[in-house]
Amino acid sequence: MTQPLSPAQIVRSGLCIGCGTCASGADAAMAWDDYGQLKPSGPATHRRSEGFAALCPFSPSAANEDTIAAARFPDAPLLDARLGRHVSCYVGAAAEPPFRERGSSGGMVSWVAAELMRRGEIDGVLHVHPGNPGEPFFGYRISRSEEELLAGARSRYHPVHLAAVLDQVRASPGRYAVVGIPCFIKAVHLARAQDPVLAERITHMLGLFCGHMKSARFVESFAWQLGAEPDRVRAVEYRLKDANRPANWYTAHLTLDDGSTVQKDWFHLADGDWGAGFFQNSACNFCDDVVAETADVSFGDAWVEPYSSDGRGTNVVVVRAPLIQHLIDEARADGRLDLEPVDADFVAGTQAAGFRQRREGLAYRLTWFRRGIRPIKRVTPSASGIGWRRKLVYRTRAAISRASHRMAWLAAAAGRPQIYVGWASQAYSVYEGLTYCRGRLAPVFDRIGRVATWRPGGTRLP
Repeated sequence: MTQPLSPAQIVRSGLCIGCGTCASGADAAMAWDDYGQLKPSGPATHRRSEGFAALCPFSPSAANEDTIAAARFPDAPLLDARLGRHVSCYVGAAAEPPFRERGSSGGMVSWVAAELMRRGEIDGVLHVHPGNPGEPFFGYRISRSEEELLAGARSRYHPVHLAAVLDQVRASPGRYAVVGIPCFIKAVHLARAQDPVLAERITHMLGLFCGHMKSARFVESFAWQLGAEPDRVRAVEYRLKDANRPANWYTAHLTLDDGSTVQKDWFHLADGDWGAGFFQNSACNFCDDVVAETADVSFGDAWVEPYSSDGRGTNVVVVRAPLIQHLIDEARADGRLDLEPVDADFVAGTQAAGFRQRREGLAYRLTWFRRGIRPIKRVTPSASGIGWRRKLVYRTRAAISRASHRMAWLAAAAGRPQIYVGWASQAYSVYEGLTYCRGRLAPVFDRIGRVATWRPGGTRLP
């Protein structure tokens, strides 16, 4: 029997990703918390129900990715523990202009969405757009033309929610595709299972590989470090594309209220190392899906050479639905797509750090004491086989994720950005020394390692 749960319980347990499915069609709304994250609010969030327990993507009672994928793709011929069920994998980009040029990577997400629209398979696409003046920087909208679709291209590492667009789908008959990160795609599947209108109208799922979700205060940190007042920021680009520079050289770019711009490469920012986990949503510590295993097709960046040095951007693509495979086959034959087949190992290799965090790291985190609801994942809790240094990396990453929210809040409240920026620099020194064996603290950790792994009598510990 499913244990009734409420959104408030999920929030208190640090398991709310802010997807908004519980606020759609309910006596609730999505609101910003003090840390720049979206959370459900209103009377309905305190009501426990079995329906919500089966709806929330991080609920221990919800169907997991394996169950959803088995029902969605029963005939998929390939099964991989990292990628899930699939038909094929590719590396490459959209050759048909202007998709690669307008996207942050190889343009494949927008190309597939546009091709579905051109062929009459869908009437609109639910995806993230820049916000209008006076609105949050980004939010979900429904695009009904190729130009609207391209206006929402590029990466958006910012909290968004699905509540409003799901309400629009209920009010507007038609067929829709949704683009989202793994937990959002899973949330839509769970919502479709409870709502026949959504099940009929949301017909295609396009997934994005994901490292973790950032809070809105990430933009505030950009502004502080670029010498701008956060209140003056009007637009954000997280990845300013430049074909003459490697694709993995991210550049933060802010447009201010007077039309001027400021920018800086991420590797010059105190919190610019994605893997360190600054401003990470706590629910991301309990995710085991890197590649959107429940999506009809999913897309990531090809973070291996020679592709990561190609500033034009390159995608890896995992196909699961027969229709998407048909579209890709035809377009490759016509020269509209420049894609080469690869295997699951190649795709997993492009996301090696993400899989380590969501497999070994998750197994270790599941052994830690925690209050509230305990998540049930496909990874078995275990601390065995993880060396002391790697355990400290996971502990440090979790501590940075947790403390960055608090330090940024304190800095903003005190009107002293250096409180956060100085702390972030020191925290990253610890992380850098542990993880990469570089920086001023690296020799300290190296000495600790030599002592920790040496048994009296001169033999090394296993």
